[in-house]
Amino acid sequence: MSNKAVLEKANAAVAGGDNEGFLFFCTEDTEWTFVGDRTLRGKEAVRQYMANAYATPPKFMVENLIAEGEFVTAVGKISMKDETGKMVDYSYCDVWRFRDGKMAELKAFVIEHTSR
Repeated sequence: MSNKAVLEKANAAVAGGDNEGFLFFCTEDTEWTFVGDRTLRGKEAVRQYMANAYATPPKFMVENLIAEGEFVTAVGKISMKDETGKMVDYSYCDVWRFRDGKMAELKAFVIEHTSR
């Protein structure tokens, strides 16, 4: 399976509320960096983050999926509930690095849409 296809399957799992199905596609030592916010190290840290942030599955639309070598970049929009239960819309760019067919590293650029 191509890295692009792996990411598409993983995204379908999380959109369906199947966080463990998503995590199947991650390496044990996966590292997620949310630029300007925090870094999660290891599958267990990601699992805990997802249990909280994705308690209600996020809704997202991938606009572009670009694959080159060990990298896949996804650009799109995502909506998810904040800590108060309100849906919040974001634009994102995720740069994934793959190792041995699994997602080993994420660098995520996420910008909240604010009304002006």
